[in-house]
Amino acid sequence: MSYERFSAYRIMWLFCLFDLPTNTKAQRKRASEFRKKLIADGYDMMQYSVYKRFCGSLEACEVHIKRVKQWLPTEGKVSILKFTDKQFGDIETFEGASPVKPQATPNQLEFF
Repeated sequence: MSYERFSAYRIMWLFCLFDLPTNTKAQRKRASEFRKKLIADGYDMMQYSVYKRFCGSLEACEVHIKRVKQWLPTEGKVSILKFTDKQFGDIETFEGASPVKPQATPNQLEFF
């Protein structure tokens, strides 16, 4: 049995940024459905229209990226960013002029 240490350079975070039209009732419904699918897939809202998700590996990221691609609405813009845990840890967040403590890496591992 081999033991591989978890590295901040191999653990990944996914960010999904979107700007979807909400002018009509149908557009609002599509935007809401897209957002609900992200939440059901384990994404957390970081800011309005910016959602993040922890992934244990690059392979897990690819699975979740494929899912988001299947859910893409017909209108609007969606961007997906991949960050290593090390890069994510270097993000500086502020609420007003006060810095916010960085979020800790989840302890739970993914097996699928």
